[in-house]
Amino acid sequence: MPFSHRTNWNTEESELARAYRERLASGQPIADLTASNPTRCGFAYPASLLDALTNPRALQYDPQPKGLLSAREAVCAYYRVHGAVLGPEQVVLTTSTSEAYSFLFRLLCDPGKEILIPQPSYPLFDFLAGLDDVRLKAAPLVYENGWQIDAEDIRCAITTETRAIVIVHPNNPTGHYTKPWEAKQLARLCREFGLSLIVDEVFLDYSFGTKAESFARGIEGVPVYVVSGLSKIAGLPQIKAAWIVATGPERAQALARLEVIADTFLSMNTPVQLAMPAWLEGREAIQAQICQRVAANLAALDQAVETVESVQRLAVEGGWYAVLRIPAVAPDEQTVLALLERGVWVHPGYFFGMPESGWLVVSLLAPEAEFSNGVAIMIDYLGTNHGRNKKC
Repeated sequence: MPFSHRTNWNTEESELARAYRERLASGQPIADLTASNPTRCGFAYPASLLDALTNPRALQYDPQPKGLLSAREAVCAYYRVHGAVLGPEQVVLTTSTSEAYSFLFRLLCDPGKEILIPQPSYPLFDFLAGLDDVRLKAAPLVYENGWQIDAEDIRCAITTETRAIVIVHPNNPTGHYTKPWEAKQLARLCREFGLSLIVDEVFLDYSFGTKAESFARGIEGVPVYVVSGLSKIAGLPQIKAAWIVATGPERAQALARLEVIADTFLSMNTPVQLAMPAWLEGREAIQAQICQRVAANLAALDQAVETVESVQRLAVEGGWYAVLRIPAVAPDEQTVLALLERGVWVHPGYFFGMPESGWLVVSLLAPEAEFSNGVAIMIDYLGTNHGRNKKC
């Protein structure tokens, strides 16, 4: 039976996945330094959290393609805290940021057109683009005293097939916030080549310093589409509630088309929409816990890294991840397998589009004792096999 080429993926289990599965099945301990699900990381959620789903209005089916007004107004209230004044008509609700991307790819691209996306980045984009018959083109972030967007690299990557630039603010996994001067360069390119800007702000609230501004404030002369959702903002990945915010020229036409796309799927469910105002209003409780955990784990990581000359923790400004630069003496997959044998599970850098040797990515979300134990094992291994420990 013939299948679509867009689903012609290699679904064979990788060596890393098999090794991890077998380690779990053996019952041996694993310090998981890839943890990204806050509901499994020991955070305290209010016992009444799910009470918001019991609103009797949820028994009435009133399909609204862009989402219920009360939920969209709650999204607008969230952005007011970030200095962006929006109307609910600028918001389209989706079940996830993945769905939001899919809607935007369909809005902006005919089959075969291109989207530029800086790398390193989360690998999910490859699957989303393939399913929507869009081609992704990398525009690498560069590292020099911190991660930076190279506007000239992006300019060189733009072709007549390019329709939009995607940025993640802050980036996953580098933790790089797009600076105002970088935003100006991107805006100049968008205006020059008639491109839209798609901005993923799921980690916006998790800064290690001054909170960054949201792109929902808009950029003069540039169609900007901001995507975010409750998965990170409220630590609720299981709830499946996200949105698109549209600003800039031709916004009315874009929103009219997005409304038709949303109406075609009608995927957002009523109980969750009715609960969104309460969850957004109560977000600070879980955010405070996550920020405290991430800061403590980053400090523990830095303390451990200081003992090994050959390992460098790269600058990070926000988010839940940290990138380690290690000597490229072996493929990172080999390093990750060796660490797994010792009971530590980390990401190889190539998972995020980095070279195949010299990079590891760790999540900062794990419980502190588990994280510290895993980091100690990892640093001991790297100091022994990838460099030398510092002398006291």
